[in-house]
Amino acid sequence: MGKKEKKQKQQQKTSRRGASYYRNEEDEEDYDFNNNYSQSLASSSLSDQEPEHDDSNEEEEKEEEEEEDADDKTASKKGMPSKFLLYQQSVQSPKGDISYLQKFFLLYVGGRLPLHLQEDFCGTALLSTEWLRNDSRRTAVGVDLDLEALNWCIENNINKVGADGYSRISLFHGNVLQPLAAKLVNFESQEIMNSIGSKDCKDDSESNEVKSAVQVGSSTSTDDMYMKRNVQLVPRDIVCAFNYSCCCLHKRVDLVLYFKHVLDVLSKKGGIFVMDLYGGTSSESKLRLQRRFPNFTYIWEQAEFDIIGRKTRISLHFHLQKQQRKLRHAFSYTWRLWSLPEIKDCLEEAGFQSVHFWIRQMPDTEASRRTEGFGAGREIKYEEAMTFEQVDAWNAYVVAVAN
Repeated sequence: MGKKEKKQKQQQKTSRRGASYYRNEEDEEDYDFNNNYSQSLASSSLSDQEPEHDDSNEEEEKEEEEEEDADDKTASKKGMPSKFLLYQQSVQSPKGDISYLQKFFLLYVGGRLPLHLQEDFCGTALLSTEWLRNDSRRTAVGVDLDLEALNWCIENNINKVGADGYSRISLFHGNVLQPLAAKLVNFESQEIMNSIGSKDCKDDSESNEVKSAVQVGSSTSTDDMYMKRNVQLVPRDIVCAFNYSCCCLHKRVDLVLYFKHVLDVLSKKGGIFVMDLYGGTSSESKLRLQRRFPNFTYIWEQAEFDIIGRKTRISLHFHLQKQQRKLRHAFSYTWRLWSLPEIKDCLEEAGFQSVHFWIRQMPDTEASRRTEGFGAGREIKYEEAMTFEQVDAWNAYVVAVAN
């Protein structure tokens, strides 16, 4: 096996998170739920900004091994940004996602504030750390197969939350299909340990909730700490799986099993599971899209689509302008592109009470190659839909309600 093949195989093994070529641009006013929570259901909205599609084809993506050998560790030593940082900047929009998560919870559960989040396929847990910011009562749980990404989160994301950030988040290294075997990631820094004790609880119930998060987050030895076996966690109000991560599960039986595990951790007082999905005629063909950022270009490459297995391979590349280097196949995935009815059937089989689709049409991929930006497309919001005619490209939130 050549160097190139070995690298791609290793990336497939360790990088299981999904990725969107449509990045949301957050609406700060809609996100301020702490000051305007009573009005959030009516006013919650989000201004989405999509990537610029390019028709130039740049090159045929056949650069040789010397470019692909620029892995993340070597890149960092040479002053190049981490692939995880590039991913966060180009793909993720946690504020926008959280805005919708709270809107969905208010709409389908209501009666209380959602405080406890679980982010599956969390990667660097950017959404989880953002979740902790505006309410000191919030806790978060993150689960991912990529230990490198989780460690990167500890070093680069959690420390930006505040002094008590480490005490309110629990990161687990493991497979979402085997939560009993997911192992708690240890926070070893003494500074982290000291910050845990600085939490000032407002009442007894809040104290008990935070105590649970502190107990798992501050363990001096997590060699034998596993989710659901000997780690006590608060039941989650919301569980999410974003960036098309459920496409990493290729078998129906696995999808149903995963949804059952999700239902098991949701609060008995009511909770929601939210995932995203994409589709359209362009999703079932070879596709190359790119978006330019100030210091790099983000490229989404979609291989040929197998209509029998409904599988395709997605690769994310980053072209770094300042360094004049390319991180090709920084993240690669083999996806099974599920349909909305299939997802709904699996959720209902797992035991969810109801399933709702929130969809928005995306700009046509062919037309967008001939224009700069997307114009009116940025103003389109996600809306709940019972029916939706096929288009070139669409994005959807799938909301499953428990109890």
